[in-house]
Amino acid sequence: MDPFSDIIALLRPHAVFSKPITGRGKWGVSYSAYAAPGFAIVLKGRCWLSIEGADPVPQERGDFVLLPASPAFSLLSEPGAACVPGIPSFSSIRHGDPEGEPDFEMLGGSFQLEPVNAPLLLALLPGMIHIRAEDGDTSRLARIIDLIMDECANDRPGREMMLQRLLEVMLVECLRWPSIAPGALPAGLLAGMQDPALASVLRAMHTNVRAGWTVAELAKLAGMSRSAFSARFSETLGCAPMEYLSRWRMTLAQDALSRGGKPLERLAEEIGYESASAFSTAFRRRLGCSPGMFARSRRAGNGH
Repeated sequence: MDPFSDIIALLRPHAVFSKPITGRGKWGVSYSAYAAPGFAIVLKGRCWLSIEGADPVPQERGDFVLLPASPAFSLLSEPGAACVPGIPSFSSIRHGDPEGEPDFEMLGGSFQLEPVNAPLLLALLPGMIHIRAEDGDTSRLARIIDLIMDECANDRPGREMMLQRLLEVMLVECLRWPSIAPGALPAGLLAGMQDPALASVLRAMHTNVRAGWTVAELAKLAGMSRSAFSARFSETLGCAPMEYLSRWRMTLAQDALSRGGKPLERLAEEIGYESASAFSTAFRRRLGCSPGMFARSRRAGNGH
């Protein structure tokens, strides 16, 4: 199984909204952080985006931005423009001069992720992914967003399923974008997938999570000595190989438990534990509660 596909499947993005954002003249707006991923693509003109007080970054026509956690940010017509507080809205927004043809146009949107798995996205990505039109053809992303906008504007049968699938496609397109600079990435899966040797190991672990992997076997897959592999994996992924495997198994376990309907013995076998007892011990050690308690708390939180 491809690790990116695994991650997106667990995130289950849904409940999207999108809107046109336009401006004319000199303007600036600042937004507080909010707990939802945001995305935007510039259709006309240019603006400047500043994340949590950082230096503004120009956004040109065709540029695409993904904010995995939507931290506090400012959007400006030019550096130094005075900003007014912005309020998140589901309707179209006009900045600056309210009269005349806008000299700036953007499509912006936000969506929700499966709450129990949402921290995955934050661990995968930097605070902002900026895909520049000058670095490659962003027309694929533009077409995906066009489809998202079209689904948002119409109440067709299967709308929610279509939106979820389109968001999944958009996220995968971002994750595999070739011009994302490795140096801009935090330690994690995305950085590991940009290393060919580690990518083969990650695919193997995700394809067969129940296997009794050893560091020696994984090092052989990477074509490296055990010590060199362990050091490179830890530096790139932010944890040791067996720790990564354990974390991924527990991520799968939390997702399965939050949805319910699977016997503990079967779940333990599927993610590589010899018995339900061994799985329960590992789960309690890592999360501080039993699998049953975790499942009950999730059902209570969902109103079941």
